Amino acid sequence: MNEIKHGADIEHFDVVIVGAGVSGIAAAHHLNRECPQHKYIVLEAQQSFGGTWLTHRYPGVRSDSDLYTYGYGFKPWIGTPIATGEQIRSYMSEVIRDADIGPCIRYRHVIRSASWCSSTNLWTIDVACGDEGAMVRFTSKFLLMCQGYYRHDKGYTPQWPNMDAFKGTIVHPQTWPEDLDCTGKRVVVIGSGATAATLIPALADRCAHITMLQRSPTYFNIGRNEVPLADELRKLEVDETWIHEIVRRKLLRDRQAAIKRAHDEPVTVREELLNGVKTHLGGSCDVDPHFSPRYKPWTQRIAFDPDGGLFRSIREGKASVVTDGIERFVESGIQLKSGEILEADVVVTATGFNLSVMGDIQFSIDDKPLNLADTVSYRGMLFTGVPNLALVFGYFRGASWTLRVDLIAGFVCRLLQHMNQTGAKRVEAHLRPEDEGMDRRPWMESDDFNPGYLSRGMHLLPKLGTKPEWRISHDYLQEQKEFAAIDLTDRIFAYARVAGVSPTAHGGAWHP
Repeated sequence: MNEIKHGADIEHFDVVIVGAGVSGIAAAHHLNRECPQHKYIVLEAQQSFGGTWLTHRYPGVRSDSDLYTYGYGFKPWIGTPIATGEQIRSYMSEVIRDADIGPCIRYRHVIRSASWCSSTNLWTIDVACGDEGAMVRFTSKFLLMCQGYYRHDKGYTPQWPNMDAFKGTIVHPQTWPEDLDCTGKRVVVIGSGATAATLIPALADRCAHITMLQRSPTYFNIGRNEVPLADELRKLEVDETWIHEIVRRKLLRDRQAAIKRAHDEPVTVREELLNGVKTHLGGSCDVDPHFSPRYKPWTQRIAFDPDGGLFRSIREGKASVVTDGIERFVESGIQLKSGEILEADVVVTATGFNLSVMGDIQFSIDDKPLNLADTVSYRGMLFTGVPNLALVFGYFRGASWTLRVDLIAGFVCRLLQHMNQTGAKRVEAHLRPEDEGMDRRPWMESDDFNPGYLSRGMHLLPKLGTKPEWRISHDYLQEQKEFAAIDLTDRIFAYARVAGVSPTAHGGAWHP
């Protein structure tokens, strides 16, 4: 391993932001606006900004959430609600330019380890840089983790029997080769989520035929890629900032009502979704078993098909759906559990992500390795026993990821300002006496939300409690009020003003 630079080469910051995706750029914007006195840096492992929208370059890549809610609260979205990856990166580049964030980003900086020292109240971060992997060191008062939840270098592909016998090409959407040409080829896409729903209509017109092979079906919502209210307000020449906020609020209320109804009337909502699919299929494909999920609506995300592209491809005979298990790969394609062989030249494994817990960074607290699974999380952003660190973790179900990013980034700025005003050098989440006996729950309840990447890595994640402060809510409108009302002098927040003094010394947390 390359030696780490010492002495004058160690750079110090008030805040280190990990990741320059949608979360990291939002965090940097909030720091610029709300904590201008704090010196910060953004460390990004990839060669540019964008996170998901840089990693994923497969044909047709787009958002699965509307940009009025997936976009930032501080930056109006102007365009169709479902946006391409290129449009989202362009939007992010405007934020970086307008807030002058660019000079604060260090690209191709891969964090290897982060260690907290109570005697200095500092994080020491060791980073590998560039092609050579030269090691450099940073110190920081606070770590803001915005790296996302999956590994960007490689997606999740199950290992099916005999895969090496296949004579064609196997590719995961996360690492789509730039030179892969599917023109005139038989393509099988394994998976039935948002990625498959995006890829299939994007490839259907150019390949010989494309098949969506799924073990189990997904719920789909088919609609126009437009928001009539936004279009009407633009005709009235309403300011774009107002349009963004008005449409954002309406979509949030509509979605909240839809999720509540799905919870209260799951049978009725299921029937409505399946009837919508039946109408768009036009008899070209059976709803049961191909589009009739075994789970209740909104237990997993409902995939959106803008302008019905996926179902148009099926109606026109350019795409088909097969619901079956995979027995093995063969030279010419895939042999199914039923015995049928799907002939293929290209197999796309749209089978999900590999979970990354805190960026796969080796953390330690006072020379002791940190096992995040041993901690309890305060609102999914602070962790018991982990000082001066916050995780920016968005919504998975029912709301756009970025909505929660804005809430957490705003809270962290308020916390940093509070620490400055009171002279606190250290803060960590702290179980109050009344919290000690509460049950520990997994990071995500399986009957609440159960995508495969979370299920496979649940044992690596922090625990939650049963009280509201120690849980993660999926309700943005509720959390918006709760975050605004957080009392920073609550006993949950354990502060310390002096290096080397435990914030829980003398029988409890220090409070100003």
